[in-house]
Amino acid sequence: MEEVVHARGHEHVTADHASTFEVTTDDYLTPAGDCIVGIEADRAPADFDPAFAEACRDPDTRIEVELTAGGRTDTVTGWGHPDLSFESGRSAVVRTSDYVDERTVMVGADAAAGDLDRSLVTALSRGAPLLIRFQLTSSPP
Repeated sequence: MEEVVHARGHEHVTADHASTFEVTTDDYLTPAGDCIVGIEADRAPADFDPAFAEACRDPDTRIEVELTAGGRTDTVTGWGHPDLSFESGRSAVVRTSDYVDERTVMVGADAAAGDLDRSLVTALSRGAPLLIRFQLTSSPP
């Protein structure tokens, strides 16, 4: 199962946050948004297939998020959680922790914004298009 989101970078993308990264449907980014890697996303968690969301509610579901921009790709791996709601119509957040709110799409991630490939981040800070693939790489039987 896979969900695809298209977004774009912005001059204020710094990707410095130590525990999360976020993609938003907003059309702006302030310098304070150090976790945001993409804006103007064409989809939010509320738009994802209900079957995808349901599979992500199992803590044994492994989720990979592949980010591609400027000819660079980086992959972050994490896990599902029973409390994932996929209700946000505005943003998707990947977390290294197990904290969950309506924006959370994955917990226990092995990387946050600050860990992303710096060439990818540079491309995003120049406004490059961003392709995000959310893939379920394993799920319970």
